[in-house]
Amino acid sequence: MSKLVAPHGGKGLVCSLLEGAAREAELKKAAGLKKVEISARVRGDLIMMGIGGFSPLDSFMTKADWKSVCDKFTLADGTFWPVPVVLDTNDDSVKVGDEIALVFKDETYATMKVTEKYALTDDEKKWECEKIFKGVGEDSADDKFWKVALEDHPGVKMVMAQGKFNLAGPVKVLSEGGYPERYPGVYMRPADLRAKLDEKGWGTVAALQLRNPMHRSHEYLAKIAVEVCDGVVIHSLIGNLKPGDIPAEVRVPCIDKLVELYFVKDNIIQAGYPLDMRYAGPREALLHALFRQNFGMNRLIVGRDHAGVGDFYGMFEAQDIFDQIPVTGNPAKDLLTQPLKIDWTFYCKKCDGMASLRTCPHGKEDRVILSGTKLRKMLSDGSDIPDHFGREEVLDMLRKYYASLTEKVEVKMQAAASGSKM
Repeated sequence: MSKLVAPHGGKGLVCSLLEGAAREAELKKAAGLKKVEISARVRGDLIMMGIGGFSPLDSFMTKADWKSVCDKFTLADGTFWPVPVVLDTNDDSVKVGDEIALVFKDETYATMKVTEKYALTDDEKKWECEKIFKGVGEDSADDKFWKVALEDHPGVKMVMAQGKFNLAGPVKVLSEGGYPERYPGVYMRPADLRAKLDEKGWGTVAALQLRNPMHRSHEYLAKIAVEVCDGVVIHSLIGNLKPGDIPAEVRVPCIDKLVELYFVKDNIIQAGYPLDMRYAGPREALLHALFRQNFGMNRLIVGRDHAGVGDFYGMFEAQDIFDQIPVTGNPAKDLLTQPLKIDWTFYCKKCDGMASLRTCPHGKEDRVILSGTKLRKMLSDGSDIPDHFGREEVLDMLRKYYASLTEKVEVKMQAAASGSKM
């Protein structure tokens, strides 16, 4: 009998992925359908719907769903959902009732029955951005947000660049985008990871969300969670990131090395999921918790500036939002995976070890401030990495990656990463 948390939405894992003969028949049918080009973000959303990661979703959102998600954190039927999952297009020829093929870089990822087509004005897109991406940080101030976001917030830029129309309707997913082949043993469908967790007999399972290579703070967070849970899944994003972030094919071997040398392997699983980052801070933390529920995890480690970018969000806004979302009392409607809230962590020279603001009485001058952005900045600039920032075996791998780059993207430091807000 599984001890794991139930999938979100009360319907079990809702999977839209076709396999075998059914997939071959649908691919043949798709060859004769009108083709609609999709974005990388939509591709990731499709794969998640395919494998059950976005349960109970089996279709892109209607306008009623889109509006309710932005305004109330729920789908139109009252089921919790924190960010829009929409399919945008500029193709005016698509009509309600059409069957279409969804294509990314010449590969057909899905077919779709169009049940609704709706336009979003620029004002509606701006409203979405303010609901989803605007936080309480300095860059989100009323007199600053739109001056900064159009240049510096990748999620805002993506929404404002969307096509004129959104298409809603159920999908039949035909591809996992090559992830099983590129990341064997790491890319797992929810059913696969749940089976592995059940095999271990785990019930209380924490997810460590990663989009950066693990530094000492990530390692410390995972080890705190290991102490209070049955086990931890280091669950890293293997989809697309913004320019300047470190790709998954570099991060995955770094995590392997860290787990090999510094963790009790029986208590840790490394896995990956195929979404693109939205950089939505608190709202994205909620999405991270929601799909972790589908993967069998009932805790999400949430530390400082989770899923943030720039200075758009408060340091612990992604923790606070879990206390502000709607709760109906119906487990089929509510978010069941809860945050494991951990304070700002760092290495303290006087404590002679990892610590947090809750445990360390010393001053900023005694602390090595750890952040993924700061690490990427130092590696990109060729700067020396301070002692205790990361494990030397991992840093060596990252230095080789940066030395191989012919072009480097400037990494902007936000206040949180620099430690100036401590």
